[in-house]
Amino acid sequence: MSDKMSYTLYHNPRCSKSRETLALLKDKGLNFNVLEYLNTPPTRAELESVAQKLGKQPLEFMRTGEARFKELGLSKNDQRPAAEWLQLMSDNPILIERPILVGDQKAALGRPPEAVLEIL
Repeated sequence: MSDKMSYTLYHNPRCSKSRETLALLKDKGLNFNVLEYLNTPPTRAELESVAQKLGKQPLEFMRTGEARFKELGLSKNDQRPAAEWLQLMSDNPILIERPILVGDQKAALGRPPEAVLEIL
């Protein structure tokens, strides 16, 4: 674990998995920034970078069971360009799966929370 790397945790304090991941990272003594993404939504470009670091398509880290997903008339079967899904997440940050730990080169979903340790 190197302090030369910078990490950001996409965090929702109302989410138990997000709180567990935050506590786990603090216990490890890791230096990281906390981004409460519901208050400060990431841009489409930032989410594109997260997708690349996760090695996932946007739908793979989108909360498709969220009420907002249905309110927007979205379906997992929609044929949309990745940029459009990313913009939807930026415009509706409740749709972003959490927590996500983002490093300089890689990112990991904290589901389960211990999964983020793989990128440290």
